[in-house]
Amino acid sequence: MEVFANGRPVHLAPGATVADLLTALDLGQRVVVVERNGEPVDRSAVGQTVLAPADRLEIVRAVAGG
Repeated sequence: MEVFANGRPVHLAPGATVADLLTALDLGQRVVVVERNGEPVDRSAVGQTVLAPADRLEIVRAVAGG
């Protein structure tokens, strides 16, 4: 199935979760904020949030510094 992460298509297996997407994008262990179709995804729910074809996700990675 195809979803869109930050405007770019990403191909995932049917039934993939937000956690699977983050792993596919090499962001699995990093601190990120995910929005799915305009709604925030609770960090504790990324492993249970199943994606659907054409979902649109915005992913923001936290960066430290000053």
